[in-house]
Amino acid sequence: MPNESEYVLYHTEGCHLCELALALVEQSKVNFKQVDICEVAELAQRYGTSIPVFADGQREICWPFNASELARFLGE
Repeated sequence: MPNESEYVLYHTEGCHLCELALALVEQSKVNFKQVDICEVAELAQRYGTSIPVFADGQREICWPFNASELARFLGE
């Protein structure tokens, strides 16, 4: 299981789907950081059409995902 500090929610400002994903991730009570893909060109190119994306450094889950899919991703 990855170190919780490795969890990242890739998003961008003003993205309503990202806000929905953020609410789900916050409900999971896992520690994570948010990274705005618009601040890094490489991330914008990689995730531009698939955000929000929740990642653990090795795996990613792309939107749409629900609470049960997120729990499975987290190993709960």
